[in-house]
Amino acid sequence: MEPIQSSSRDEAALLGKTSCPLKATEDIWFGCCTCTYFTRDQREIVSHLVAHGDEQVKCHHPSIFPRSQLKAHSNAQNHKSDKLFKCNLCPQAFAQNSLLRTHNLTHSGEKPYKCKLCSKAFAHISTLINHKRTHSGEKPYKCNLCPRAFAHSGGLIYHKRTHTGEKPFKCGLCPQEFAHKNGLIHHKQTHTGVKPFRCELCPREFTRSSSLKSHIRIHSGEKPYKCNLCPQAFAQQSQLRNHNVTHTGEKLYKCKLCSKAFAYRGGLNYHKKTHTGEKPFKCPLCPKAFSENFNLKKHTQKMHTDEKPYKCKLCSKAFARKSHLESHNQTHNAGKPFKPLLLRPLFP
Repeated sequence: MEPIQSSSRDEAALLGKTSCPLKATEDIWFGCCTCTYFTRDQREIVSHLVAHGDEQVKCHHPSIFPRSQLKAHSNAQNHKSDKLFKCNLCPQAFAQNSLLRTHNLTHSGEKPYKCKLCSKAFAHISTLINHKRTHSGEKPYKCNLCPRAFAHSGGLIYHKRTHTGEKPFKCGLCPQEFAHKNGLIHHKQTHTGVKPFRCELCPREFTRSSSLKSHIRIHSGEKPYKCNLCPQAFAQQSQLRNHNVTHTGEKLYKCKLCSKAFAYRGGLNYHKKTHTGEKPFKCPLCPKAFSENFNLKKHTQKMHTDEKPYKCKLCSKAFARKSHLESHNQTHNAGKPFKPLLLRPLFP
């Protein structure tokens, strides 16, 4: 099978055609005009249309619609085509045999598109194109409101919400709102208490595998994210992004209720609560409430559990908070004799 050639410009152009402000309550679908493919994921439809090459431009009608209109859209007179190539394993049908062959890879698990720089392989050319950017560092999707750029169109879509403040995904159990669906999914686990990812080196448990990976670096000391402007290195990519602001001095996150601006989104979120006075994070074990989920976690760990993840390397003591361990470490240095600094004379 000949791979279909594409480029990041193709995806960027298509993203412009398929982008629209969506509400989480709407059952919005993205449909392909060339075949019967449809999906809820905006990034998936962009990659899918790129795989069709020039054929996707034949459809001049919007490809975004509620599911209630999906059937009518598919049956519209100007979208009718002889879709003779039907999949034997699912209801999808295609106008071209080449499209059916590409679709069949989703059932067979075959991955014919191999990366020449590593051992990874992919079922679709568009996925390989996206993957190659992890090697090249290419970030063709640029934000027009700040200097940030992204390797994938979805990253730019999500990032723009940091400027607009849009948080369409609302929790039904507390006032929390999220810019991304995944954020809401992971947040809901804080209500259920399910933490399936356990650290093998301490009692900590996590709702996300990525959180566990970041936590393990506390034990290993690994800091893979290095600053290009100074010798600093960090265990988490988010820490590096926050650190970079110390070099640029940018304050992109502006409060809409006063003139203050912040270098970090977390700083803005924390500041907003000084206007509202809200404390949405309530302790289930006592009457205390907090404006930040982080403070609730610290409170629960300190007051309601015996968990002490911060262990002293010089004795058997352990502590619930990192600051307590740091204070304790000074007791080991207290008995050491004071060594005066050797001062050089000002003049020879």
